[in-house]
Amino acid sequence: MQYSGPLYRPVNVMLILALDSAGSACSAAVLRDGIVVARRRALMARGQSEVLIPMVGAVMDEAGLTFEQLDLLAASVGPGAFTGIRIGLAAARALALAAAKPLAGIRTTDAIAAATDPGQRRGRLVMVVMESRRAELWVQCYDEHLTALGPIRALTPEQAAAAAAGDGAVLLAGDGAALVAPLLPRAILAADCDHVDAVRVAQLAAQGWPDAVLPPAPLYLRDADVTLACA
Repeated sequence: MQYSGPLYRPVNVMLILALDSAGSACSAAVLRDGIVVARRRALMARGQSEVLIPMVGAVMDEAGLTFEQLDLLAASVGPGAFTGIRIGLAAARALALAAAKPLAGIRTTDAIAAATDPGQRRGRLVMVVMESRRAELWVQCYDEHLTALGPIRALTPEQAAAAAAGDGAVLLAGDGAALVAPLLPRAILAADCDHVDAVRVAQLAAQGWPDAVLPPAPLYLRDADVTLACA
């Protein structure tokens, strides 16, 4: 199931732990009734497996909570780096299972789009562009109200620019946005929206739970880069 409606809904009253390691960052956050009570975030292309669990422990300690007190866990499901997605979801599934709590999946593109400034979005197409570590980028477009316009696509920078060329003003977000910006003279770059933040993952989970979230399953969109040994 993929949710394609508006990203903002009334926030439910709940305690949420969210985590992300799907891209070139790692983060964890605890929200109480929609308010951030603890958060950690670090930029890193690799090494999330060593950092994520200690980061989760740090935010839980700062929030003064046990896992049994949580109402919901949330994790980013992709698109992103194959290994990073697996690390985040494996950790979230283990924690949710041990605490007997539900787990919500949130798309990385949705979390980045939700972090954009409403004033910058006004009258603009919002294009989230994420690095895929291949020639193509992960591209998802939204209207100014953050309703998704079609599926996530794998596009070259030139193809992404061509897809947005007829839409006039464009707001670009994500760690691949700088690759598309020079090809769209009227585009502007969103401030501080390069990477997923677990705070946004938690907010979207609260706003969408239980009907407007994804299952906690990886959203790879393509196979991993592997080399098969010859027989």
